[in-house]
Amino acid sequence: EAISFWKARGLDFSRIFYRPEAPPEAVRQTELQDHELDTALDHRIWPHVEPAVKTGRPVELGFQIRNVHRTVGTIISGRIVKRYGGQGLPDDTITLRFRGSAGQSFGAFCCRGMTLILEGEANDYLGKGLSGAKIIVRPPPGADFDPAENVIVGNVVLYGATSGEAYICGLAGERFAIRNSGALAVVEGVGDHGCEYMTGGRVVVLGPTGVNFGAGMSGGIAYVYDTTGMFDDRCNLDMIDLERVEDEHDEAELRRLIENHLRYTGSRRAQYILKHWERCLPYFVKVFPTDYKRALGRLSREDLAVERAEVVRD
Repeated sequence: EAISFWKARGLDFSRIFYRPEAPPEAVRQTELQDHELDTALDHRIWPHVEPAVKTGRPVELGFQIRNVHRTVGTIISGRIVKRYGGQGLPDDTITLRFRGSAGQSFGAFCCRGMTLILEGEANDYLGKGLSGAKIIVRPPPGADFDPAENVIVGNVVLYGATSGEAYICGLAGERFAIRNSGALAVVEGVGDHGCEYMTGGRVVVLGPTGVNFGAGMSGGIAYVYDTTGMFDDRCNLDMIDLERVEDEHDEAELRRLIENHLRYTGSRRAQYILKHWERCLPYFVKVFPTDYKRALGRLSREDLAVERAEVVRD
């Protein structure tokens, strides 16, 4: 019935289903592809970090990086996970410092125990699939520009991240933290579609956002520093509520993340906010997904009911 469906009558699929004449041995994989994995920067780094992976003894190293170096850290992370599983290594076991312009997917899928510090800039997909590592991006020493007004990382940062931390002293491109489900991140501004489809984690934006912020966001929480009062016009409010940061736990969480950002990046924006905390706090907007809020409220009521039941039994 599917083949003879009336809507398909009269349609000519011969060009779609055309099979070119070719000898049987040449139908698939007629030539090998060279992705140049053997030239990846990770292979140069690995001999220096292998002892740390085997013994757990911390190591710190520095390297120059160029935009042809893609997925830096991913091969090393894969070898760590192959040895230790998803739990990786203790935090900061392997600290890698880079200077220059990183290629795409810097720190992609990196696991716990790895800390990647980049002084320079990065292309798209930084921290893609982040799985427990810590990524820090800041301008090089002596930079004469204001990081809070200049883009330092590309688009689609932290795409699909599940855990870990990212501190970015500068602006990010579009779709920051898209599909983030557990990573913590601080950045000084983002482009359009920030936190799109986010399901978990925390994001702090210490500056402007593009439009369509929070579209499809069903979990996690974002805090946005909105000094213009126009942030609500730049949000997609279909699935999120906007609130002031009034709960003491929210305030403590927000402050801790900004303190981490200052410690790791030296951000002047973070320093100013912390110095004038009481004055700046009212400018922060809490982005709270409605479904997530409902679920937390239900859990709180259930916990309260359990506590009351225990009191009655006692």
